[in-house]
Amino acid sequence: MATGRVDLDGNPIKPITICMIGAGGFIGSHLCEKLMAETPHKVLAVDVYYDKIKHLLEPASLPWADRIQFHRLNIKNDSRLEGLIRMADLTINLAAICTPADYNTRPLDTIYSNFIDALPVVKYCSENGKRLIHFSTCEVYGKTIGSFLPKDSPLRQDPDYYVLKEDASPCIFGPIEKQRWSYACAKQLIERLIYAEGAENGLEFTIVRPFNWIGPRMDFIPGIDGPSEGVPRVLACFSNNLLRREPLKLVDGGQSQRTFVYIKDAIEAVLLMIENPARANGHIFNVGNPNNEVTVRQLAEMMTQVYEKVSGEPSLETPTVDVSSKEFYGEGYDDSDKRIPDMTIINRQLGWNPKTSLWDLLESTLTYQHRTYAEAIKKATSKPVAS
Repeated sequence: MATGRVDLDGNPIKPITICMIGAGGFIGSHLCEKLMAETPHKVLAVDVYYDKIKHLLEPASLPWADRIQFHRLNIKNDSRLEGLIRMADLTINLAAICTPADYNTRPLDTIYSNFIDALPVVKYCSENGKRLIHFSTCEVYGKTIGSFLPKDSPLRQDPDYYVLKEDASPCIFGPIEKQRWSYACAKQLIERLIYAEGAENGLEFTIVRPFNWIGPRMDFIPGIDGPSEGVPRVLACFSNNLLRREPLKLVDGGQSQRTFVYIKDAIEAVLLMIENPARANGHIFNVGNPNNEVTVRQLAEMMTQVYEKVSGEPSLETPTVDVSSKEFYGEGYDDSDKRIPDMTIINRQLGWNPKTSLWDLLESTLTYQHRTYAEAIKKATSKPVAS
């Protein structure tokens, strides 16, 4: 752990206690690793599960053992939550249902998880004078202005019509019957509430809008470290297909465009927010990599190439198949066309820029997944030999 660390303005960084809600998830596990390895801060790790941070908790002889505590609780109905927030200097809320397949099949759970369950966290931080870093989503932007223009309009190529800016871009969602937007609406409303608490009651807050953070331990592989019937996000879906040697399913032809950023780059941004409150408070930050933009179809093609390299297995004769969104996600699905983050504010306030190329982050992720899951997948899919 580094000593004598200073913030972006040259001031010594004082150790703080962080209440991290959702510490056992993908982002939380990487953030806990970073905090334990490189900072003097303490973490009160709050979650229902701790599998992804078990290596930080055991054995008790680890050099940071006195700086991380795991608290198993569900923020929906546990009275201990306010006490943990009071004990901390900063609360980071990562808890959410954030899998697209759930948005229109479990819209009530999605809305409750992302809005109702987050209300006490905001309330306790505001009432107790505690700083809050709240994780939102790039989905709050919804559809781009450009998506409503004629397909042959030259304005579709104008960045003003598709680059997403924290302080300028509107939030455009589909009709109410498209329940896919339940997640985005819930996330937008909790953002507005946090912003209002800051304006009326002086809550010190930072809002993070992640743009597809990718890396080891993300999401789940169905039937291996997650439910068999579950449908994870796109990269984990494709990883699952590759590991099982199945064609990758392209929803509606895979024409949607996305940007992807490496988890370790993104965690650097979060650490800057934690340790530079004077520069981060009151701001909403896009955290993504506009240089790593591809269509979902291009992503599938690149992942097939990368997996062939890291696994040594040849690609399938038919590597992809097209499926409709109705078939894949069910009724009520809708989607945004492009998600390209504007990086002006985070670069100006924190001097942060992503570094890792799409190929490199895919290689790191798929190498980890092949090493971790390939044998388990093989066992799960092998059929017993009849005697």
